[in-house]
Amino acid sequence: MERHHEHPLHRIKHWKDAFFHDVTLKSLRLRIQLGHPTQERCYNPAACQDFVILHVNGIHEVSLDFCGCETAQSPTTQLLRIRWFPATVLEPKTTATFKLLRHFHILSFKSKVSTFEYWQTLMRLTHKRGVVIVKDCYDALLRMIQEWRNITLLKHFGQGHDPAGTGATEQGSCAILCPACPQPGKNLPENWESAPSETHWLYALFLAIDANFCLACKNVSLDQMDPGLNHGWAYFMEEQQYKTFLTDVGRCPQEKSTCASHNAVNLAETKNSQGLAATGAGTVDCLRHNFKRPCGVGDLQKGEKYMNMDYLFFLTMQHMGDIAVLNISYDIACQWSTNLWQCMHRYPSTIHLCHHDNKTITFLVPKFHLPAHIEICQITYSHNLLKGMGRTDGEAPEHGWANINPVTTSTHEMGPGSRRDTLDDHFGDFNWKKVTNMGVSLSRKLKAAVPERDQHVHDFKDFNNALEHKRPEQVAEWSLSQQEADNLEHGMDNSLHEEVSRSMLISSGMEIEDQQCQLARDIELLGGHPTDLQRTKLQERGNILRRKIEQWSKVQLLYMPVIARLHASDMPTSRTHSTEEKAHKIKLWLPSKIYGDATDPVHQCDATLSQYEWELRRAQAYDALDDLRRHLRLRAHLYKFKDTHIRGQQANTRASAIIDKVKSNVSIAAARYRRAWSALKRLSPALSRTTWKEEFPKLENDDIHGMSQGKPGQSSGNPSDAPEGETVLNESLRIEWCKSHARATCWVEEVQLLQEEMRRVAAYLLWHATWWDVQADRRTGLALAEVEGIRGYAKRQAAMRRDLHDTFLSKWGAVNGTF
Repeated sequence: MERHHEHPLHRIKHWKDAFFHDVTLKSLRLRIQLGHPTQERCYNPAACQDFVILHVNGIHEVSLDFCGCETAQSPTTQLLRIRWFPATVLEPKTTATFKLLRHFHILSFKSKVSTFEYWQTLMRLTHKRGVVIVKDCYDALLRMIQEWRNITLLKHFGQGHDPAGTGATEQGSCAILCPACPQPGKNLPENWESAPSETHWLYALFLAIDANFCLACKNVSLDQMDPGLNHGWAYFMEEQQYKTFLTDVGRCPQEKSTCASHNAVNLAETKNSQGLAATGAGTVDCLRHNFKRPCGVGDLQKGEKYMNMDYLFFLTMQHMGDIAVLNISYDIACQWSTNLWQCMHRYPSTIHLCHHDNKTITFLVPKFHLPAHIEICQITYSHNLLKGMGRTDGEAPEHGWANINPVTTSTHEMGPGSRRDTLDDHFGDFNWKKVTNMGVSLSRKLKAAVPERDQHVHDFKDFNNALEHKRPEQVAEWSLSQQEADNLEHGMDNSLHEEVSRSMLISSGMEIEDQQCQLARDIELLGGHPTDLQRTKLQERGNILRRKIEQWSKVQLLYMPVIARLHASDMPTSRTHSTEEKAHKIKLWLPSKIYGDATDPVHQCDATLSQYEWELRRAQAYDALDDLRRHLRLRAHLYKFKDTHIRGQQANTRASAIIDKVKSNVSIAAARYRRAWSALKRLSPALSRTTWKEEFPKLENDDIHGMSQGKPGQSSGNPSDAPEGETVLNESLRIEWCKSHARATCWVEEVQLLQEEMRRVAAYLLWHATWWDVQADRRTGLALAEVEGIRGYAKRQAAMRRDLHDTFLSKWGAVNGTF
């Protein structure tokens, strides 16, 4: 018995009647003395005969004496000193050991066990036969667990180290933040705001919005009866402010979906809410890492209404810092984002997203949900078609519901405050497990992403090089379009026309130039006595070409204002209003034409336009040479075929007509190469290009001849033209080129995002460790033992963060060698 004063919660047995009988220490007259060292007698004890203690090995009824000395502490403090948690602070008669509360806390996270099931387990452990009735402490256990959750929450976030106490706890301050997300002042590099525009996407905040109707709650209690202990400190928003907002905003009719028939939108008003205090919960999560956001969870009273989700979004945005780039994924983003900013102005100014006009905000639809939308939404809100997304799929919230949904079996019939506290606790544990697993998860993702990046980049380079050899002009156009798209993504939109960019202006101008040359050639071949039908067709072509030039010239004036002066100086003084310049003779004044013909030094051209024309002219020269070689091979083949196989006047006449057509195509290709060569010659001084003639020598007439004899197996060409098939093939190649480029770009971005996230995680852990070091010395005027405990806990938390930091770096260093 003397030894059991130190172990009062042991189970003992008595050998009797040839077997062991259960015996309690109370029946053996063991009394537990509080407030004094073990086996030291108190001369003024306060006896309690029927005291109940809940421990991991069952329920214990003990005899207990509180210290009643003049220097004695309160009964609550005496219980806490021996690590027993009282059910009440007023004459406590029931406690649970810290060990039991910690055991249930962890067990509920891992197995989602309910308090009732745990209580039933304690009863079975106490009396396996179930014939002995024990005191019902279920309500007391519920209360102790709720208080334990709250105290543990405040302890983990340093509120006990705050001199102002728990009353100074701010909303959202007890939420575990995502260390991989950008946190200004915590894990972003210095001067990150002034980083080049092409790298801003690396500092974007990815958010996901979703609703879960499994988190419904029955209307079994009221906030006045069960207000909860957590007042918006973690993930659930502050309930009274939320309900006040919903009341002030009033009943706004839900707008019907203009996309597909989304039930989340159209059926929000018809959601069955009979007998329910909440039909579900809406959340705002970290999109790439699936962390619950501070104040990012709220109950849905009747379906997934816009005003509920608006409040969630704007409230959690108050905790994001000064982030300039936002990527927001929501399965009905196409509808929700339409009037978001107009609605914001009807809401209280305290939740407004400040300076949203100066932020780059992109709305997206998760990849799995996107096929259910109409085609325009699939293009506008796709993760795959926007720069800076990497391989993000947008489905992060769906992954997290599997963890929280089993908890609903216990929270479904809880009171509102207890339910919010319980879910907050589980959300916090889920976030913490994510933090401790960051080393493994990011390492695994990077190991998978690097080989994919290398493979897709290699495939794209091979594909691009093959196309550049065969179709250089098309590849140049695609590349310039991609460059402009990149500029648009980075906010560098220097286009002066909403539909025609700089590269499109030059490309369409060169196309019009080709059409002018073709029209001039057809007019020259018309002869001296054309028919009315021939003249009419040429006139119609000239009119169509003139209208194209007029439309093109209007856009050209935006990018090249000097054109107006050049047109005025070029107009002949003898021309009257009754005469009109022929369409094929109108000067287009491309940059190469300005440098070649304009002698006035003030006639300058935009360097970007000149660079675009240089690239397109190079592609044009390659394309023309390819056409020229092909037609020369075809001409040589036709001559040989005619000499070998063609007999008779009719057959020779037809063969000669085909050969003449091929000769004409040879001349057209040669003329096209010479136009490109002349343009390059005029542009080269302005762009300081001196070695281009080695790549493109001048084409003389003597250089245009076929090979005397082709190599064995060499293709002799195809005498038949298939413009429609060529168009289809070109479009197919363009689409595949764009897909290949997008795949390579996405994997490159994913690797860069992962590396940046690794850097941010490491920086955040060091910042958090330093923060805990500061907390260690914030409280003053306390007893020495309390100061020692406060400092020890803070130092332990700081050391834990530094250990995580070192462990993560060792894992990541083996992956990319940068840590």
